[in-house]
Amino acid sequence: MHSTLTEHARCLYGDEYRSIPQCNSDHREHHFVEELTFAEADAILAMLHELSPNLVDGNLPVWIRNLSYRLALLQRPNDAALMREAAESLHLHGPDWDNIAAELRKTAVTLESRV
Repeated sequence: MHSTLTEHARCLYGDEYRSIPQCNSDHREHHFVEELTFAEADAILAMLHELSPNLVDGNLPVWIRNLSYRLALLQRPNDAALMREAAESLHLHGPDWDNIAAELRKTAVTLESRV
């Protein structure tokens, strides 16, 4: 059993920066996605930042990155910095999501102008 979302992701997808821990867990992607779905935003962001510290690196599949940012944003809908980070990730892994990235940046600017 994995103690964190990051550990689970590292076992399933690997890690460019650390060795993969030895474990006896059944590494099925749908189990990880279920854990990700109900994870707190802090756990999701910790996983993203540890396994893909420079956004363009890491072994996480792009669809897992996109889903992770989406789930974190649903929990933190007014976090302009998170919106920009998600937009940057979308932009780097686009161009299919460039319009969504632009919308996230626009929303982040709007949120910050209200403060």
